[in-house]
Amino acid sequence: MDSSKYVRYTPEQVEALERVYTECPKPSSLRRQQLIRECPILSNIEPKQIKVWFQNRRCREKQRKEASRLQTVNRKLTAMNKLLMEENDRLQKQVSQLVYENGYTRQQLQSASATTTDASCESVVLSGQHQQQQNPTPPHPQRDANNPAGLLAIAEETLAEFLSKATGTAVDWVQMIGMKPGPDSIGIVAVSRNCAGVAARACGLVSLEPTKVAEILKDRPSWFRDCRCLDVLSVMPTANGGTIELIYMQTYAPTTLASARDFWTMRYTTSLEDGSLVICERSLTSSTGGPSGPPTSSFVRAEVLPSGYLIRPCEGGGSIIHIVDHLDLDVWSVPEVLRPLYESSKILAQKMTIAALRHIRQIAQETSGEIQYGRGRQPAVLRTFSQRLCRGFNDAINGFVDDGWSILASDGMEDVTIAVNSTPSKFLGSQYGTSSMFPSFGGGVLCAKASMLLQNVPPAMLVRFLREHRSEWADYGVDAYSAAALRASPYAVPCARPGGIPSSQVILPLAHTVEHEEFLEVIRLEGHAFLPEDVAFVQDLYLLQLCSGVDENATGSCAQLVFAPIDESFTDDAPLLPSGFRVIPLDPKTDSSATTRTLDLASTLEGPTAGRSAGELTDTNNYNLRSVLTIAFQFTFENHFQDNVAAMARQYVRSVVSSVQRVAMAIAPSRLGSQLGPKPLPGSPEALTLARWISRSYRIHTGSELLQPDSQAGGDLVLKQLWHHSDAIMCCSLKTNVPPVFTFANQAGLDMLETTLVALQDILLDKILDEAGRKTVCSEFSKIMQQGFTYLPSGICVSSMGRPVSYEQAIAWRVLNDDDSNHCLAFMFMNWSFV
Repeated sequence: MDSSKYVRYTPEQVEALERVYTECPKPSSLRRQQLIRECPILSNIEPKQIKVWFQNRRCREKQRKEASRLQTVNRKLTAMNKLLMEENDRLQKQVSQLVYENGYTRQQLQSASATTTDASCESVVLSGQHQQQQNPTPPHPQRDANNPAGLLAIAEETLAEFLSKATGTAVDWVQMIGMKPGPDSIGIVAVSRNCAGVAARACGLVSLEPTKVAEILKDRPSWFRDCRCLDVLSVMPTANGGTIELIYMQTYAPTTLASARDFWTMRYTTSLEDGSLVICERSLTSSTGGPSGPPTSSFVRAEVLPSGYLIRPCEGGGSIIHIVDHLDLDVWSVPEVLRPLYESSKILAQKMTIAALRHIRQIAQETSGEIQYGRGRQPAVLRTFSQRLCRGFNDAINGFVDDGWSILASDGMEDVTIAVNSTPSKFLGSQYGTSSMFPSFGGGVLCAKASMLLQNVPPAMLVRFLREHRSEWADYGVDAYSAAALRASPYAVPCARPGGIPSSQVILPLAHTVEHEEFLEVIRLEGHAFLPEDVAFVQDLYLLQLCSGVDENATGSCAQLVFAPIDESFTDDAPLLPSGFRVIPLDPKTDSSATTRTLDLASTLEGPTAGRSAGELTDTNNYNLRSVLTIAFQFTFENHFQDNVAAMARQYVRSVVSSVQRVAMAIAPSRLGSQLGPKPLPGSPEALTLARWISRSYRIHTGSELLQPDSQAGGDLVLKQLWHHSDAIMCCSLKTNVPPVFTFANQAGLDMLETTLVALQDILLDKILDEAGRKTVCSEFSKIMQQGFTYLPSGICVSSMGRPVSYEQAIAWRVLNDDDSNHCLAFMFMNWSFV
C-alpha cells in the first residue's frame, strides 16, 4: 500500500487504535510494529500511516483541550463582565446618593445661616422633637420566641438588609488594594468605610453549582480557622420552602491578650425568583427579638449584623457568589492597644470573606482535577492536616477551661504564661486517648505562651525568616524532647539539654493553596553530633509545618508558622501537638486631619507628604507598622516531671522571645535610618526648633547638657542626637483643664512605651504611670513650674501593652519656647528595663 495515500479506517480499526492511545498516546516505533502484529485488523496499514494517525490524534486532543479552555475562559469573562456591569451600576447609584446628600447638606447649611442664631432653649428642644417626628427610628417590636411567624419576619428583614449591602448602597464600600478583577482572580473585594462595626464584601466566580457552594459555605468550621464550634440548635422549615436555623458559634481569640467571642444568630436559607440561593444571618438580641441564646461565661458576646451569601447560577455552569460579613466585635472590651484587631475591616476580609472564596476555589479546582498532589495524599486529608494544626494552635493560645486547661503559678515574672491540661483527650480527641503520646501512668500537655508588640517589622517578612532560618531561634534538644513522645519508648529525654546541638533543616513540600498563600510541608531536622556524648541524642526529627500569610502585598493578612512533631510513618490520623508563631498587623487609624497636629517631632519623623508618590506614602506607613506576636509551645509530660518541664518550657519561650526580638531588630527597615542614609535628616523648621527647645530648656533648668555639646552642630544633628539618646525622652502637652497627652518620644521612649509615633499621640501620661508615680508628679508639679525641673525617684510605669517597666530615676522639666513661655513638659526615664 502506498503510504502517501489517505487511509480510511474502519470503526473496528479506530476502536483498536483508541484503546492503545488511552494507554500510550505516543507509542514508539517498536510498539507500533508490535500493534500491527498483535492486531490482525491493522495488518493492511503501514507503520508510517499508524504513526501519522497517532500524531493527528494527539493534535485533535490538544485542539479539543484548547477549545475547552477557551470556552471556559469565555464563560468566565462573560460572567465577570456581567459582574462588573452590576458593580458599575451600584457605584453609579452610590454616586447619585452622595450627590443628593451633598446638595441636601449644602441647602441645610444655607438655611441655617439665614435663620437667627439667638434661638431659645425651648425652640431647640422643640426643633429636636420635630426632627425625631420627621425621622422616627422605632425599635424592632419584640417577637414571640415561640412564634415561627415572628422569626420569619426577622428573617425577611435580615434578607432585605443583606441584599441592600450585597448589591445596593447600604454600606459605603472601598475596594481593597491589589484585588483586581479578572478571570483568574479571587474576585472583587471591598471593605467598609464609616460604618458601624467592621464589614467586608466580595464577589467572585467559581465552577461549582450553587447548591454545592451553599453546602460548603454553611460548613463554616471547614474554612473559617477562627471558628471553634458551630452548633445548629434548632431547624424550622418556612412556608416559602426555606429554612430558619438557630445557631450558637464560638470563635477563638487571636492572641493571649484578648478574650474569645461567641455569637447567637439566626440563619435563613431561601431561594429568590431568579433562581439564586440566599443564606443570610444576623444575631438575635433584645432589640431584634427572638429567642434568647445560651449563657456565656468565658466569652464576650459579639454581634453579627445582617450578613450572608448570595449565590447565583452562571450560564454554562458554575456560580457567581456575593459575600457580606458584617460584625460588631465589642471593641470596648479589648485593651486599647489591641483594638485595631477588632476595628479593622481588612483583617475581617482576610480571615472570613477572602478565606471563604479561596476555600471554594480550592474545592472547585480539586474537584476538576486541576490540582495534583504528590506523596500519595488525598487533597481532603491534606486540608484536614492544615485545619488540625490551626485548631490545635488556637486551642493552645486560648486555653479554655472546658477543655481541661488550668494556669500554673508564675515564677514572679508575668511575661510567660504556663497552662497545663491533664485531660488532653478533651481537646485532642478521644482517638488519642490510647496514643503513646500520653503514658498510662499519668501525664498531660503543658503550654508555654507569650505575646508581645513588634514595631516596624512586616509580619510576612518575620514569619518567612523564622521558616527559612529555624536554627536562629530553635533548640534541637527541645525538638528532640517534643519528638520523644511519639516513639515507642516515650520520655527518653526527660528534659531538653541546655546548650543545643547544631542542626539543619530540609523542607519537603506537601501541598499549597491555589494562590500560594499557604504552604503545608514536612520539615526534616538533621542533627550534627561533634562530641561522643551527643551521638545518643542526635537523629533525624520530622515536623509537619503550616506556613501562611507570607505575601507582603496582602493587606491585613495574618502571618503564621505552626508546626507539630511527627514520626516517620506519618499516618493520616497521626496525633498532632502544634506549636508556633502568629503575627497580626495592627492597622493604625488614619489621621483624618493634618491641621490638628501640634508642634512635635512625631509629625517631622513621619515626614511631609506633599509631592510624594503613592508608593512613597505606602512605604512611609510601613515604618509605623505595629503588630502583635503570639508564641505558644506545647509539650507532653509525665506527672512527676511536670515542674521540670514547666521550668524548661518557660526558659525556652523566653529564649525564643529574645531570639525573635533580635531577628526583628535585624530585619526591621529602620525608618529613621532610611532617612539618615546619604541625605541629611529631613525636618521642618518647627520640628528642628522643638528639638532645640528641649535641649536648651534642659540646660537652662539643670545647668548641664542633655546632648553632646558641639558649637558647629546644626539643627539636623540636634534632632539626630535627641532621637538616638540612650534614655527614654518624651514630651507631653501642657494645657489647662486638658489631660496631658504625649506628643513626642525618641526611639528609646517608643521602645519603652511599646508604641509607634502615630499611636503615641493617643496615650495619656496618667495611663503609663502607676499610682505612686501619679502622686509624685502631682506633688512635684508646682516645683516643676516654679523651679523649672525636678528629679523623680525610681519607680514602675506601664507600657501601652500593659507590661511593667522599671526605671532608676526620672527627671521632668519645662520646655520653653523662644519667648520663654511654657510649651510642653518633658520627661527622661534613665536606665529603664522591662520587669
